[in-house]
Amino acid sequence: MDYSLTYFGILLLTGLLAGVINTLAGGGSNLTLPALMLTGMPADVANATNRVGVFLQCVVGVRGYSHHGKVQTDDVAWVLVPNIIGGVIGAAAAAILPATLLKPLLLATMLGVAFVILVFPSVIAPPEGTAVYKMKNRPSAWVALFFAGIYGGFVQAGVGFLLITALAGTLRYDMVRSNALKLICTLAFTSVALVIFIVDDLVRWLPGLVLAAGMMVGAAIAVKISLDISQRTMKWFLFVMTLAASAAAMFL
Repeated sequence: MDYSLTYFGILLLTGLLAGVINTLAGGGSNLTLPALMLTGMPADVANATNRVGVFLQCVVGVRGYSHHGKVQTDDVAWVLVPNIIGGVIGAAAAAILPATLLKPLLLATMLGVAFVILVFPSVIAPPEGTAVYKMKNRPSAWVALFFAGIYGGFVQAGVGFLLITALAGTLRYDMVRSNALKLICTLAFTSVALVIFIVDDLVRWLPGLVLAAGMMVGAAIAVKISLDISQRTMKWFLFVMTLAASAAAMFL
C-alpha cells in the first residue's frame, strides 16, 4: 500500500482532534477510521490499526490524570475485571465476524447513549457530593462494564460513551474521574484486543504510529482542558459528541 506525506498529515491532524475527543468524551474513532481507510485500507484492518493510537493515547491520558490526582486507584482492579473479560470476547468476535456489523452496532449504541444523556442527565453527571459506590456493592456495574468491554473489544469507536455511562451511572463517579477510569478501562481491553489483532496480522504499523503521534498530543491537551471546565459543560459536550458520532456512523 502506497502512503503519501499528505496522507500522513491527515492522520496526524485527525489523530490530534480524535485524541481530544476520546479523552474528553468518546467517538474519536469515527474520525480516525475513515482517515485510515483513505488509501483503500479494509475496514477490519483499519479497526485493528486504530488500536495502536488508542492504546498510546490512553497511556498519555492516564498519566496526565494520575499526575493531577484524578485516578481512583482503590477499586480500579475490580473495575477492570469485567471490562477485560468483555474485551477479550469482543476482540475475538471482531476477528471473526463480518465488518458490516460495525455500523449498525455503533449507530444503535450512540443513539442509546444520547437518549440517556438527554432524558436522564443525572446518570451521566451525578450531583456534587454524591457518594461513590464500590464494585462489590453494585452488581449492575459488573454487567455494564462487561458489555462495555465487549463493545470496545469489537468496534472501539464510541466506547468512551458507554464507559462513562457505566462508571457515572452505576458507581456515581464525577465526569473527571469517570474520564480517568474510562481511559484505564480502554487501555486494558485495547491491550488485549491489540494482541489479538497483531496475531491475526491485521495491524499496519506505519500509519498506526503516525496516527498515534497525533492522538497522544490530543490526549495531553484534553486532560488539561477537562480539569478547567464544569461538569455541566462536560455533560453537554458528551451529548453533542454522541450526536456527532451517530451522524458520522452513517458514513462509515
